[in-house]
Amino acid sequence: MTRPTGFPRADAENDFLRARRRQVLSRLSTWLRREPDDVNIMLPYQEVVDALGYAGESRLGLRVITVDSIVGTVDRSRDFDRRFRPTTGRVRQRWERLALAARRGEEIPPIEVYRVGELHFIVDGHHRVSVALAQGLSTIEAYVTVVRTTLDPSGIRYRGDLIVKDYRRLFLARVPLTGHARASVIVSDPWDYALLGEHVEAWGFRLMQDENRFTGRTEIAQRWFDEEFTPVVAMLRQADLIGERTEAEAYLWVAGERYRLIRTHRWDDEVLTTLRGRHQ
Repeated sequence: MTRPTGFPRADAENDFLRARRRQVLSRLSTWLRREPDDVNIMLPYQEVVDALGYAGESRLGLRVITVDSIVGTVDRSRDFDRRFRPTTGRVRQRWERLALAARRGEEIPPIEVYRVGELHFIVDGHHRVSVALAQGLSTIEAYVTVVRTTLDPSGIRYRGDLIVKDYRRLFLARVPLTGHARASVIVSDPWDYALLGEHVEAWGFRLMQDENRFTGRTEIAQRWFDEEFTPVVAMLRQADLIGERTEAEAYLWVAGERYRLIRTHRWDDEVLTTLRGRHQ
């Protein structure tokens, strides 16, 4: 909080003007650096939960949370940017009223948030968070509801990150890996999850044909990881064919090249020699 002038109403007005000025400068800086449009937009709660997969929720009650952990909103508000700086003058009257109350030391009601992992999304209290940040506060009281999701929300910073999470969620619905296997199969391009899902399903279909019996998705996923993915990745490491890719990216690339060049689904020294020559 800036040094008070002794006139709380004037201080509250200055707080708002300073916050608006910072928002405009931040937007200009983003444009000059040619950064993506979503870096200054609050994460939309529903899109995050849709991408991660909703698994349930429970009320935690009143807690003190860090203001920096609040990254999004439930109501898709455009009145504030990612740092809860006001983007328009239409919020000024209410904003300054709250800022004045805070300057006078009056009690401010707790906000209400959803917690997804370590992230918080505002249900009610956008103006209060904006004022708290403008006045330099690091924590705020909040009624917290914990939302559980199918996927781990770590790694989400911007709206664009949700695309990868969404494709991964769909991939894991098709290929229900668990534990170590689930953590090992990672790609950076979201479309690769779709390609990998089709590849595993095709592998499972061939498995059912070979064994002449129906096999469920869970068993296929685990057997693909144990009988196909793991030994192939080991061979790729020995052949120095992984490079800077993730293991799953290397597997997907080499599996596609194998069939395109040799028209086979087998793995042996001849296949690896051909692929190594292609890689060089």
